[in-house]
Amino acid sequence: MDSFAAIVLVCLSSVEVPACNQENALDVRSVEVANEMSCLYGWQEVIARTPRAEDVGKDTYVKTLCERIKGRDKAAKPPPADAARDKG
Repeated sequence: MDSFAAIVLVCLSSVEVPACNQENALDVRSVEVANEMSCLYGWQEVIARTPRAEDVGKDTYVKTLCERIKGRDKAAKPPPADAARDKG
């Protein structure tokens, strides 16, 4: 069964929403979730644990993407629960 990766991007307010992507985001966090709806929830907790949390809504905003992880073998080791990349 497929699972999904919720990818949370923190972008500068000066970057238009459609242009915000993994390449130009200030911070990129991801977590594996069970379904597409779960991609929309929980990002607050992920971002709250970052140094950029207090900037969200002031000079940054959050954008969430959802990517399908095809046919993950349940016996295989899952990716880290909270993989992160911080450019700051």
